[in-house]
Amino acid sequence: MPQPVLGIDLGSSGVRVAVLDAEGVLVHNASVDYESEPNKPDDWLLGVRTLVRAVPDQIRNQLGAVAVDGTSGTLVPCNHVGIPLADALLYNDACPEFAADLRELIPEGGPAGSSSGSLARAMRLIHRHGPTILLRHQADWISGWLLSDWRWGEEGNNVRLGWDLERNAWLPGLIDQAWGQALPQICPSGSRLGLIDAERANELDLPHQLQVIAGTTDSNVAVLAADPGDDDGITVLGTTLVMKRFTDRPIRGPGITQHRVGGRWLCGGASNAGGGVLSKLFDTSVLQELSRQIDPESDSGLCLRPYPGPGERFPVDDPNLQPVLEPRPVSDALYLHGLLEGLAEIEQQGWRCLTELGAPAPRRVISLGGGARNPQWRRLRERRLKIPVVSCFRPPAAGAARLALDAVAR
Repeated sequence: MPQPVLGIDLGSSGVRVAVLDAEGVLVHNASVDYESEPNKPDDWLLGVRTLVRAVPDQIRNQLGAVAVDGTSGTLVPCNHVGIPLADALLYNDACPEFAADLRELIPEGGPAGSSSGSLARAMRLIHRHGPTILLRHQADWISGWLLSDWRWGEEGNNVRLGWDLERNAWLPGLIDQAWGQALPQICPSGSRLGLIDAERANELDLPHQLQVIAGTTDSNVAVLAADPGDDDGITVLGTTLVMKRFTDRPIRGPGITQHRVGGRWLCGGASNAGGGVLSKLFDTSVLQELSRQIDPESDSGLCLRPYPGPGERFPVDDPNLQPVLEPRPVSDALYLHGLLEGLAEIEQQGWRCLTELGAPAPRRVISLGGGARNPQWRRLRERRLKIPVVSCFRPPAAGAARLALDAVAR
């Protein structure tokens, strides 16, 4: 008998879960914010434990599979039994001190050749902890925790670490490095990794026959949750700003990520800018009130670049790019207006970049994430992009659950 499936989404602000029944209908979803900073594996586990145990008994006891997604590029140094040796380096932690090493190791550049990529973070972690560690991305580390087996790494999460999706191999020379053993054994997204560890199943009150399925990145599951058409682009308006769309072939360029999802190429990029900047400046309730005071048919007259700190990955790859958050006008509503316009400008640049690199220009953009609930921002973006912008409120964790559902259906 078909069973419900669980998706676990580890975002940049917290953990979310979603359960789909055998027909793909969303029957449960919940979320919890991290207790401290997003780079602490103990906080990830706390969120997972809290949310999984809170799934209603009649659903949790019937679960047949689980898939995990996480922020692409967030890298954990751990030992061979999965114990973290330090906090993770986050997806937006640039390591410019290894730029020369990267050029020597990855002369053709690409996602792994960027000082904002996972390979640069790996070099910093190896420099700190030695070459005998394991390097695991967020989703892979949580999947390993469920299995009590940290061998595996899902292909999409490891592109910026040096996995070549077209060759199905690590980029030349990586495995031969003194730290080559730190790299994971790669498996395709949606593949079966094994049954949940018995002790872990007891701890979470989950079935012992629960299949653990290789997940993907947080932005990829958001696309799966939205179920886009061929002419649609996807913008995820979360803590960061992510733009993706399906393409007939992979596209290449600084800051560009390529993934295979459902047998199709999914290409795009992720900016360091996003809603995280807004949440540092305004409380959620204040944001909502100020947004209502904005006339989205007018321009603010400001020219802001709302980054949380120095450095950008996409639409430009520049670890030294500085934010522009001033001048700040007396009116907070006008200031928010300018910040939202700045984010819309970055999004426009992102879609222009993807189009110039060979992706078809989207005829419509589907918005996901918390920012998709802001109608004033939606209209500002629509004016800037000059195409329809619509919102999808299906939780990204449902995309991870979709991967699990498709895996057990095969």
